[in-house]
This record gives sequence, structure tokens and C-alpha cells, in this order.
Amino acid sequence: GLTHSYHQLNALQKRFGKRRFKVLGFPCNQFGMQEPGTRLEILNGIKYVRPGDNFVPKFPIFQKIEVNGEKQHPFYTFLKSHCPSPNPAFYAKERLFYSPQHNNDIRWNFEKILINRRGIPVKRYEPRFMPIDIAD
Repeated sequence: GLTHSYHQLNALQKRFGKRRFKVLGFPCNQFGMQEPGTRLEILNGIKYVRPGDNFVPKFPIFQKIEVNGEKQHPFYTFLKSHCPSPNPAFYAKERLFYSPQHNNDIRWNFEKILINRRGIPVKRYEPRFMPIDIAD
């Protein structure tokens, strides 16, 4: 899985937080139905299961939203309009729980989008991209 990213997201927040850098987490259940719980259940899962060991994110994790499809949140419409997908391929379509599907869709949980100080998205990173490497 990709939950190891939480540790690196905390490290990014710690390293750059004094520069007005913010990590924001938006859970989504459209990919393999991997986030079925409420916000509290997701936070407890992070704390006790993956990554576990009483892990607490040092950044806000918001209510679950839809990032693709007919009901996609307007924030993600905006983000995707500025940054193309870093990956032309989709994951297995039977594991994608939204429609319609578009080339610029978020591909999976833990896809990352870097936004500049003016609020403009400047780069998207694949889910497997290590968050700490954004600093490079």
C-alpha cells in the first residue's frame, strides 16, 4: 500500500511548515473502495493500523470527498484544470468507482499536487512518488 507516505508527509510539513507550506489530506473512496470509513474512522485507522503505532498526521485531513466523476469536488476540478495527469494509464477500471472517466482524472489515492504561494497548482505527482522527494 501507500500508507507509508504519511510519515513522509509529516516530514515535509515539519521541514517546510515555517515557510507557509501546508500539506492537506483529502480522503477519497473512489479507488478500490479503500477509504470506506468516516473521517474519525480514517484517523483511527491511521493511528492504530496503517501506519499505526499511534501515528498522528501533522497536517489536516478533511472529510472524504470525490475527486473525479459527476460529483467531483470543485476544488479538484480547479486543481486538475491546471496540471495534467503525470500518468497516461489508469488502474484497473473495475477498481475505479466513479464515472465518467477522463484523461486528467486523479489516478489513485495519494496522488499529490503542489500548489504555489499564489494558489495555482504547478505540478502533479503519481501516487507512488515519495512525498519527501518533492523537496528536491
